[in-house]
Amino acid sequence: MCSRALKMSCGVQLMSAALLVLLSLSGCSSMDVLVSSKINALNGTTVKIPCTFTSCYKMDATKFAMNWTYQESLNDTEEKFMTYLHKKGMMPLRAHRFGERVTFVGVLEKNDLSISLSDVQLEDEGFYNCYVRNPPDRIQGHGVIELIVVTELPPPRDSTIAVAIGASVGGALALLILSMVVVKCLRRHRKQELISEEKMEEEGKLDAEGVAEEGTKQP
Repeated sequence: MCSRALKMSCGVQLMSAALLVLLSLSGCSSMDVLVSSKINALNGTTVKIPCTFTSCYKMDATKFAMNWTYQESLNDTEEKFMTYLHKKGMMPLRAHRFGERVTFVGVLEKNDLSISLSDVQLEDEGFYNCYVRNPPDRIQGHGVIELIVVTELPPPRDSTIAVAIGASVGGALALLILSMVVVKCLRRHRKQELISEEKMEEEGKLDAEGVAEEGTKQP
């Protein structure tokens, strides 16, 4: 049997264990990195490559770390072209591939790490990796975006046929609904007429029976 001091120690241990369980179930030991899995960009234009993250902890500038890297394919070596420096914030690394075409356009206070790439070239196609570490989150977040560069935009779809078909279907559906409403109203009106006729017949029958009874009662 535990003494009073031992009971207090046992209670503290139980509370600590319960707290650890709650922390492990709360999901505050990891983060989520949110990116678009695939982005299309027109050759020669500027494209935004978004990356945001969610975390249970507020960003600490002295501990926060992130890197942007590029791969021609998922099997190639990654080339780092942007990083976070504690005293300077997000800094592009003037990589030979991009030169000065990469710009940070996110907002760190809103967990937005997005970048923009200007004068997009066919050689820019590939995979862009967004790595995030936000202690005390223990797991490093990672998002991968595939950039596809096209030389021309796809032709606009001719919506005339679709509009015509939609109008025809809509008109037919409206007529069907109107017909159903009319039929329902006619049936209801006919039912009311039948009820009125039956009621009148019933009242007439009762009047006739009353007259007959009065006749039999006379001496």
